[in-house]
Amino acid sequence: MTRPAEFWNTVYDQDTAPWVIGEPQPAIVALEQSGEIRGRVLEPGCGAGEHTILLTRLGYDILGIDFSPSAIDYARANAESHHVPNVRFEVADALTLADHPDHRAAYDTIVDSALFHVFGTDPDARAAYVRSLHAVCKPGGVVHLLALSDAEPGFGPRISDTVIRESFTTGWELERLDPTRYRGRVTEAVADQATDLDISPTGLVDVAAWMARIRRL
Repeated sequence: MTRPAEFWNTVYDQDTAPWVIGEPQPAIVALEQSGEIRGRVLEPGCGAGEHTILLTRLGYDILGIDFSPSAIDYARANAESHHVPNVRFEVADALTLADHPDHRAAYDTIVDSALFHVFGTDPDARAAYVRSLHAVCKPGGVVHLLALSDAEPGFGPRISDTVIRESFTTGWELERLDPTRYRGRVTEAVADQATDLDISPTGLVDVAAWMARIRRL
């Protein structure tokens, strides 16, 4: 990871994560409703666990992983509050999944909600992450990638579509890359970046994002 686990732990321990919105991302909900999630599923960078909880409740075989122990603690408490006892979470580094035999070529679908863009300014980490995804995704499997876009004002580590296109080349086929929206929460961590955004009374805001569908060859 480009930041140590202690940084991410602090974000969860102090409840300043702008991506913790108390619900799944609407773009991920729509993805599931359209039938694009199948088989064994991995959610790297699961954070608060909203998508892993949702998909577990719907009957999917899914594992949520995060580099931050505090994130996993948060996600497990979240699952308990939603009465989803059979949800599975694990502390793991998304950059080194190939080092774990249980993960190799194990997943039909990978759902990345706001992890890839964290590596947007670090080409070495980005390349390591893409290699890690390739190692754990089955041939013919699909990565669905939701990332913040730099096409409009926003907050956080926003990226261009070019970063996605140039990262997934050898061993991948980019089947679709569309603009969408990402729902965030304006906390003190991003307040200085959100002054020009249309923020709801609850502190939530929808910002520009990309949704990519990428097939592993």
